[in-house]
Amino acid sequence: MSLSEGTSGVRVAHLDCTAGVAGDMLLGALLDAGADVGTVTGAVRSLGIPGLDISVTRDRRCGFACARVSVTTPDLPDRERHLHDVVELCTRADGLGERAAALARRVFEVLARAEAEVHGTTPDKVHFHEVGAYDALADIVGCAAAAESLGLLEDGVVITCSPLAAGSGFVRCAHGRMPVPVPAVLNIAAHTGLQLVSGDLAGERTTPTGAAIVAAAAEPGVLPPMTVRAVGTGGGRRDTVDRPNVTRVVIGESTVVRGPDRGEVLAIESTVDDMDPRLWPSVLRAVREAGAWDCWTTGIVARHGRPGQVVTALCSEQVRQAVTDALFRHTSTLGVRWSTHQRVTLPRRSVTVPVGPPGHAQAVVVKVGETPGGALTVQPELSDAERVARVLDWPVRAVCDGAVSSYRQAHGMEVTPVAP
Repeated sequence: MSLSEGTSGVRVAHLDCTAGVAGDMLLGALLDAGADVGTVTGAVRSLGIPGLDISVTRDRRCGFACARVSVTTPDLPDRERHLHDVVELCTRADGLGERAAALARRVFEVLARAEAEVHGTTPDKVHFHEVGAYDALADIVGCAAAAESLGLLEDGVVITCSPLAAGSGFVRCAHGRMPVPVPAVLNIAAHTGLQLVSGDLAGERTTPTGAAIVAAAAEPGVLPPMTVRAVGTGGGRRDTVDRPNVTRVVIGESTVVRGPDRGEVLAIESTVDDMDPRLWPSVLRAVREAGAWDCWTTGIVARHGRPGQVVTALCSEQVRQAVTDALFRHTSTLGVRWSTHQRVTLPRRSVTVPVGPPGHAQAVVVKVGETPGGALTVQPELSDAERVARVLDWPVRAVCDGAVSSYRQAHGMEVTPVAP
């Protein structure tokens, strides 16, 4: 069943990995749920690796219909890659949107940390083997593009995942015969809070690539209350007899009437007084791409009267390690600290509205929050507004005002005319 157009409300999704998950299985599930095939194939091809492509066919696993993704790889053997190689590939891929590229990079960083711990080295020195090969590149980039196509990377979207079926027994890989679950999967679970179960399933059921994608995109949790809008099923290579070898994704709109949400947030900080100030924009961008909800710097006078900055990032526990690593990689700091705070947030949702003259209107995402008294706050996504301003040749301010007016008009609220 595919995702219907024109839905509104708070988007939620659940990844059902109770029979395991691999990169191609999750990609098949996202495509089966309605992700645009052209967008996904375009993203994979934009990596610039001649001969790397994907195809999608219909198949069955234990009699259940599913989407089966196959990766076409170049004839030449793949070379070993380091983290900076795959990050560069994802960054320069013009077929990937900004949020999809950030997710793909985050997945590879999760993999690099896990492999580094297995081999006793650092993430930047890891030689990717299976996880950096052609098919893994296609799976990770494809899943990121598919998630963005389905609107799952927008602000406010909640993605949960079931415990991951790890399987049992042994599997052969580049380092020889390994017990299941393989060490990289165990490390990913240890660092990100993913739940693993073995049960009576034989063989490898969750791969490092699959676990890393789930860890970067979702948080452990049960199927949230929702009005179901789409269900996608992706099949693995084997048609096992014990249960369908599939990964499922369920997408819908939350049915919970929400008041202000209360919970914990991590504040990660570092004090830096010896760095070129021109580098701070790139630092903040890297921290956000690592999964921080927000980040900023505060000017201070440090030791010996030197001017400096305290960089602060807000994030969840699941991405603490990724945000910490980003601060170490992109600044000159020698130490990072964090603390836990209580916070309350308003219910919010993301809505797409048209801005521009008839026939040339462009889509802008606005974030809508509801106060306890029922009043609404409407704020456009600045990155969307900047993009549309370039297309329409409007001031960014006019695009922002136009987006707010468009939302208000669509919902019968008082509107102030906007001109570019």
